[in-house]
Amino acid sequence: MLAVLSKLMRDESGATAIEYGLIAALISVVIIAAITAVGTQLSTTFNTISTDLSNANGN
Repeated sequence: MLAVLSKLMRDESGATAIEYGLIAALISVVIIAAITAVGTQLSTTFNTISTDLSNANGN
């Protein structure tokens, strides 16, 4: 029984999988933040263009 527990303590394959999972999660968070920022800027740009076109059409 002690040999099995000792072997499990030295096994690092699960730790590697967890590290890859954490890296993937971090990359996902960065991508979501970047897409959100770009989406906000794009929305502002389209609203500005829409306002400018409405003002130009009204003159």
